[in-house]
Amino acid sequence: MNRRRVTVVAAAVGVVAGAGGLGLLAMPAGAGPAPVLPDVSAEALVESVLNAKPAAFGGSVEVNNDLGIPAIAGVPQLSDGASKVRMWTDGQGRVRVQLPSGDSERAFVDDGQTAWLWDSAEQTVKKLPHGAFEHAKPELGGDAQAVPADPVTVSRQVVAAIQQYSDVTVDGTARVANRPVYELVLTPKPTEKTVLREVRVAIDSELRVPLRVAVLTNGTDAPAVQVGFSELNVGPQDASLFAFTPPAGAKVTEPEQQGPSADDKAAAEKLFGEANPQVIGEGWDVVLAARVPQGALAGLADEQKQNGREGRWQQRGQGGDVDVQGLLKQLGKQVSGSWGSGTLITARVGGVLIADDGRVAVGAVPEQVLVDAIGQVK
Repeated sequence: MNRRRVTVVAAAVGVVAGAGGLGLLAMPAGAGPAPVLPDVSAEALVESVLNAKPAAFGGSVEVNNDLGIPAIAGVPQLSDGASKVRMWTDGQGRVRVQLPSGDSERAFVDDGQTAWLWDSAEQTVKKLPHGAFEHAKPELGGDAQAVPADPVTVSRQVVAAIQQYSDVTVDGTARVANRPVYELVLTPKPTEKTVLREVRVAIDSELRVPLRVAVLTNGTDAPAVQVGFSELNVGPQDASLFAFTPPAGAKVTEPEQQGPSADDKAAAEKLFGEANPQVIGEGWDVVLAARVPQGALAGLADEQKQNGREGRWQQRGQGGDVDVQGLLKQLGKQVSGSWGSGTLITARVGGVLIADDGRVAVGAVPEQVLVDAIGQVK
């Protein structure tokens, strides 16, 4: 398997679905009249984004999702509705991201020597090598609790991954967080099979970093994802923001070596077994696929119950038993064909097809593309 290709494609799917890396970069309404900026070609604008030097900044991010998916406990930024994020970077590798969730929050801090993941609800801290944010790889079958990447970096990866399969244009100018921006639009070429209509990215005219991302689907003018800055402070940030000391009483874990921890590897092994994740198709048509061992989901559900984190897995009723297949069928519809039978769960930005024999295919594509892909799963 081409691991780099899986990484880039997974990053693209994650961001387009509102969960790539952190799924961050809000889309607040622009303030004031559109600024007058020098003309720039789409090709030159894309090139400047991919080659822009890191900048120091901090700000507030608003996330508005209308994906048509169930709520994800503890991570409102990936669920339907509005949520907030705060982030800071010194432009030299130090970064802090805070994801509030009710009375708790998750914080991600890289102090230049060590990266830290803090969960106030669980009172846990994970200690990772410096640069873990920048080099995080959301690979299928990898780290089950992967470190979110810098949202600006992930956005650049998305632009790089899909530009060759898109008609790229510059659609005027606007203001985001009181900053002048160019509106870059990536539209699938006519040959692409996808439920997405276009991705609009607001590019800061000076810094050349993405400040606003909107994903629109076919058949509606309302964005499925509105992701970007509502406030932005460009320039040096308070050094104390990038310092982190584990709170007293917090459980601190540290992988013995760079990469997934033993627990994360075990969780991934339970879910994917020895399956080799596949990337089927290219560009906007891409589908991520794998074969999940029989009983793997039920095993994970049982573990969630034992750990007291049953959440969305637990079926309330007699004995608290978990009927994973029953839950899946409630979320989707039953489909069948020459490939077999299974459950199709759809959202505005795509769908996932889960065959009864454990094959899984997911992508921002119509049902028929998922059906064709699942027949190719090894």
